[in-house]
Amino acid sequence: MKELHSFGWYAARIAPLMPKKAFKPVPSRLWGGLAYLLIVIGGFLAISLFELHPLLSFLIAIVLGSSFAAMGFLGHEILHGTVVRKAWLRDLLGAIAFWPLSTGPALWRKWHNLTHHVHTQDEEKDPDAWPTFEKIAQKPFLKWVYKLPFSFRASIGFLSLAFQFTMHGLKMFRLYIKEFKPAKRPAVWTQLILPWATWIMLLFIIGPVKWFFAFLLPLLIANFIVMSYIATNHRLNPLTPVNDPLVNSLTVTVPKWVDVLHFNFSYHTEHHLFPGMSPKYYPLVKKHIKSMWPERYHEMPLTRALAALWKTPRVYFKQSDLVDPYAGKAFGSLGNGLDAANIKPRKINMENKH
Repeated sequence: MKELHSFGWYAARIAPLMPKKAFKPVPSRLWGGLAYLLIVIGGFLAISLFELHPLLSFLIAIVLGSSFAAMGFLGHEILHGTVVRKAWLRDLLGAIAFWPLSTGPALWRKWHNLTHHVHTQDEEKDPDAWPTFEKIAQKPFLKWVYKLPFSFRASIGFLSLAFQFTMHGLKMFRLYIKEFKPAKRPAVWTQLILPWATWIMLLFIIGPVKWFFAFLLPLLIANFIVMSYIATNHRLNPLTPVNDPLVNSLTVTVPKWVDVLHFNFSYHTEHHLFPGMSPKYYPLVKKHIKSMWPERYHEMPLTRALAALWKTPRVYFKQSDLVDPYAGKAFGSLGNGLDAANIKPRKINMENKH
């Protein structure tokens, strides 16, 4: 593995090259959020008040799901403090943006800002890192799962993207709720319960069929869109003992119009260097990274990254290998022999590695 540097090491070298306005909040980003909020309200009203053809309801559900996802991307931006700086307003706007995904701002900042960003791809401390072979060898159920045919696991893994964000969010709530001070726990519970209460109340108001098109199907679509990015952020990269974003993170590329709709969420390495900077300026950060460390920077089209996820397993061995342990196959990670355009496994002996 290459010599590792902290995100601060890179940031200190790029920051002087950035315009001063890049380090200030950009409240104009909220106009995009307002547009999505109006689209969501309009979609809810259309499905709720009219007896629409199922095909039209399906098309509206796609728009709603895409809007849910985009609001989540903006919520992520807001809760990093890059849109507004006042804490109460940041949390209020973040809560509204994350309402469709039912994720509270206090939990998100604890899980994502304070833990994932600080300990990215640390096998013990990053709550989003995938397991090592040593971990699954200690858990009978996981050992059984990873003995299933790889093609079956890959298919289930991709189908699970449609509910993975929601399920992982609930897991993070169970993990972190006890770490909040007792006086703050009621607020964290409220931030979880209120969104779900909204969606359950909507079910009783409009009925199960309309609710399916107004909320459940859009939620599945939003999960899939959000997780298509999140799944490619780090899962092809190695685990690292030092939080080096140029080694443990991947930027994906999408058409420009998609970046506009998704608030530049594709610029993930840049985000890990400057989480407190508006994504509006990430293209400039990317330019500087590629100028200064072109051999270390990882980027690829989102479609290629997803295809690479399909073709590689999600178990780490010796931090830099992705292994299918009970089939005896290993794949390198990015920067460690993985060629996403030509993925080929090598045989390894996993016996006596427990």
